[in-house]
Order: sequence, then C-alpha cells, then structure tokens
Amino acid sequence: MSDNRSESTGSSGLFVGGFLVGAMIGAVTGLLIAPKAGRETRQLLKKSADALPELAEDLSSSVQLQADRLSGSALRNWDETLSRLREAIAVGLEASQRRRQELEQVESPLAAEPHPSVHDSGTK
Repeated sequence: MSDNRSESTGSSGLFVGGFLVGAMIGAVTGLLIAPKAGRETRQLLKKSADALPELAEDLSSSVQLQADRLSGSALRNWDETLSRLREAIAVGLEASQRRRQELEQVESPLAAEPHPSVHDSGTK
C-alpha cells in the first residue's frame, strides 16, 4: 500500500513540474506568435523572464519535497525488507536445528544396536 502512495506522490510531482514547464513554454510561444506590437511583446517577454526564477524555485522545491518523500519511503521499505530477512534467517536456523536433532535421534538408536560382523556369521 505504501508503494502505491509513493508512486502516486512521485507521479503527481512529475505532473506538476511538467505542467509548469509546459505552461511557460506555451506562454512564451503564444507571446511570440501573437500579433502585437514589438514593444508590447518585449514587455510581456520581460515579465515572463522575470517570473522564471520564481518558477524555477517553485519547481526546485517541489522536486526536493518529492525526493525527500521517496527517500523516506525507500528507507522504510529497506528497513521492512531487512527485518523480514532477519526473521526468515532465524526461522531457517531453527528449522535446521530441529531437523538436525531429529536426525540425531534417529541415528542414535541405530548406533546403539549391535551389528553382526561379516566374520562372526561365517564361524557358526
């Protein structure tokens, strides 16, 4: 469930960033194509250019927030994975120890029984 939330958060951040960049490109293109006097067009371009640092700062902040969220999510996922791995190793060790004890119990009665030797069977 946290994976879906991380993916949607990352996707929304990319969407917002793409939207803002697309809006600026569209605005500049519209200004260049629009039939206005050169002076008016230059003023609009200057205003747009003046807004670029603020837009870049907003975009940078958005990207940084998304990176922080993804980093936190990755750390949580790593911690969960590491915890599950430790549990699996512990369960595996317990199972192998139980199996070893079972095998030792099966082997010990067999070792205690006398085995007739080949030489003894031929002397009777």
